Amino acid sequence: QVQLVESGGGLVQAGGSLRLSCAASGSINSINDMGWYRQAPGKQRELVATITRVGGTNYADSVKGRFTISRDNAKNTWYLQMNSLKPEDTAVYYCNADLWVRDDTRYRNTWGQGTQVTVSS
Repeated sequence: QVQLVESGGGLVQAGGSLRLSCAASGSINSINDMGWYRQAPGKQRELVATITRVGGTNYADSVKGRFTISRDNAKNTWYLQMNSLKPEDTAVYYCNADLWVRDDTRYRNTWGQGTQVTVSS
C-alpha cells in the first residue's frame, strides 16, 4: 500500500518562487526515475523534469534555467524548485515515479494526485 503525497502548490505573482514536494509513503524498496509533469486547461499533460536514481536530470526547454528537480532517496521524496515563475507556468503539477513496492516483483509507474500552481501577471 503506497501513495504519493504532493505539497507546495499555491498562488504566486509572476517572478515569484514555489517549491513542490512529493513524498512516497508505504512499504517501498526503492525508486528509480522520479519526475514532475504539468497540465494546463485545454492542453496535454507535459513532462517538466525528471531525475534518475543517481541524480541525472532532464528538463523541458520551457523551464530550463528556472526550475530545479532534486531527490532525497533516504526520505523517498523529490522536489521541484520553481523560480522566476511566469503566467504560462500555471497548471496542475503531478509527481511521478517508478516504485518497487516491498512485496511486489517489479517497478511500477505511479502518479500523485496533482497540485495546483497559479501564477498571476
